[in-house]
Amino acid sequence: MSKMKTKEWPEKQELSLKRKDGGAQLLFRPLLNKYEKETLENQNLYLVGASNIRLLLGAEAVGLVKECNDNTMRAFTYGTRHNFKGFDDNNDDFLTMAECQFIIKHELENLRARDEKMIPGYPQAKLYPGKSLLRRLLTSGIVIQVFPLHDNEALKKLEDTWYTRFTFKFQPVDRIRGYFGETIALYFGFLEYFTFALIPMAVIGLPYYLFVWEDYDKYVIFASFNLIWSTVILEVWKRGCANMTYRWGTLAMKRQFEEPRPGFHGVLGINSVTGREEPLYSSYKRQLRIYLVSLPFVCLCLYFSLYVMMIYFDMEAWALALHEDSGSEWTSVLLYVPSIIYAVVIEIMNRLYRYAAEFLTSWENHRLESAYQNHLILKVLVFNFLNCFASLFYIAFVLMDMKLLRQSLATLLITSQILNQIVESLLPYWLQRKHHLRVKKKVQALKADIDATLYEQVVLEKEMGTYLGTFDDYLELFLQFGYVSLFSCVYPLAAAFAVLNNFTEVNSDALKMCRVFKRPFSEPSASIGVWQLAFETMSVISVVTNCALIGMSPQVNALFPESKADLILIVVAVEHALLAVKFILAFAIPDKPRHIQMKLARLEFESLEALKQQQMKLVAENLKDEPREESGKEKAS
Repeated sequence: MSKMKTKEWPEKQELSLKRKDGGAQLLFRPLLNKYEKETLENQNLYLVGASNIRLLLGAEAVGLVKECNDNTMRAFTYGTRHNFKGFDDNNDDFLTMAECQFIIKHELENLRARDEKMIPGYPQAKLYPGKSLLRRLLTSGIVIQVFPLHDNEALKKLEDTWYTRFTFKFQPVDRIRGYFGETIALYFGFLEYFTFALIPMAVIGLPYYLFVWEDYDKYVIFASFNLIWSTVILEVWKRGCANMTYRWGTLAMKRQFEEPRPGFHGVLGINSVTGREEPLYSSYKRQLRIYLVSLPFVCLCLYFSLYVMMIYFDMEAWALALHEDSGSEWTSVLLYVPSIIYAVVIEIMNRLYRYAAEFLTSWENHRLESAYQNHLILKVLVFNFLNCFASLFYIAFVLMDMKLLRQSLATLLITSQILNQIVESLLPYWLQRKHHLRVKKKVQALKADIDATLYEQVVLEKEMGTYLGTFDDYLELFLQFGYVSLFSCVYPLAAAFAVLNNFTEVNSDALKMCRVFKRPFSEPSASIGVWQLAFETMSVISVVTNCALIGMSPQVNALFPESKADLILIVVAVEHALLAVKFILAFAIPDKPRHIQMKLARLEFESLEALKQQQMKLVAENLKDEPREESGKEKAS
């Protein structure tokens, strides 16, 4: 078959067909006509959309939850659409742009093969009943990329209230959610909340900076406050997150059955749960790959990280010896060079390891996207934690050099923040601006009778980088939380530097989302997911490290001049007591406010009642039909 048939196949056979005929009933057209394609090097660009009615039916299919006129949150149904707040037949704003994107993406991903054995024109792209056509087109390289276009007018309004004016203000989280979806809105909501939560630590830490560093007994109160602070802010965030996601409807959304991820492969078979034909892969083979390949590789990377750390300490010793010999100002500045070099190396190693972790996790062949993400996050967190904090633990508990610990912590924190700002936002933005100018010159050179406005936008955006999700953004905050909480009694100024960084981080991340990367498809989220557990784990580790540092202070050691065993026992007892207080606080503060719990319980009760009534109605209809069947039999006899 020709490639022209491949181009016509999705439109004629799948996208534009009605739902009852197995299609998505979407609007589909090429961006350029035949003459324009010849002028513009025959680029195959297509636009996909949907009518308002089709979007409303899709909202019911994906289970979107919207607010009703009686202020309750219910799953949207097209038949009862007039019962929902803000709905009007002539109003196209009932669904947010992010929700419309999600619906269209859902419909595209759920276009499934029926009787086709392959994609026309590509015999190597095999199909089987139930296979997602879009995923096969993407994995086969037939479709290069699928992404939603920016709405320039809506984006400009969002930018004006978000980051274009450098003023201290709250993030427009609801607007971000309407444009980018819940997952990204939750990240910016957490970033803002975490920044404001750091302010008390920064304010209390500043006076401590003026005290004599060696008087560690003065930091006992500060460290104790840090332990309670880290617990309370995470618990309060969960409550605030529940309030937000309930208002958005994602907290009450029913979780759908998770489909296989696009990269999953295996021998074709029948899924025992769904009854669908799909690839099957032995979990035993996956476990072998994890434990015989991935785990040894991760351990090797951890060993290499420790080896680089020891080289850093050799450089520190060389710089210190040089300074002691000469005592000049130049050599005093040189003392900070090893830490700066090591901080840069840490960032490079973290990024290289990230690529290796992604490759390994894909090779493990996880069926579900959630399993893939969990294994990837575990690999990356373990390496990043050791790579970023191993040197600090070594200095604190092996070398016991508190002056070097403060110096290394400050250098690592500040250097990593500067590098992240440059690599994540400023450099991509500068490259994107250069590309934008090239695209404008190319479009201006076109013939005057071609309307190239939309074409310019598509060409510009398709060359933008792809936003890979909030993983790196949360990871940066996670490491920052570690720098602030793990060694707070040694360097109380860390929270102040974190606050200053985060105020600029909000604007640079907003710039990144709006002007550097393609607009990502929205994904409904009810929480920050596994990152909540990661932050809580870090706060538990911080209890141990702070107690140990206080126990090592000369002032505390002077209280037990003869028996170090008693000191160790008391430190361990205090640490256990603080951990007990921490877990009691976590238990005492509910994850969801009482009124949200009541509303969710009420919604669950109403769903069960509706199901019971539906079953009773079916039983009544069956009973009503039975006498007729019997009387018919009697008449026949």
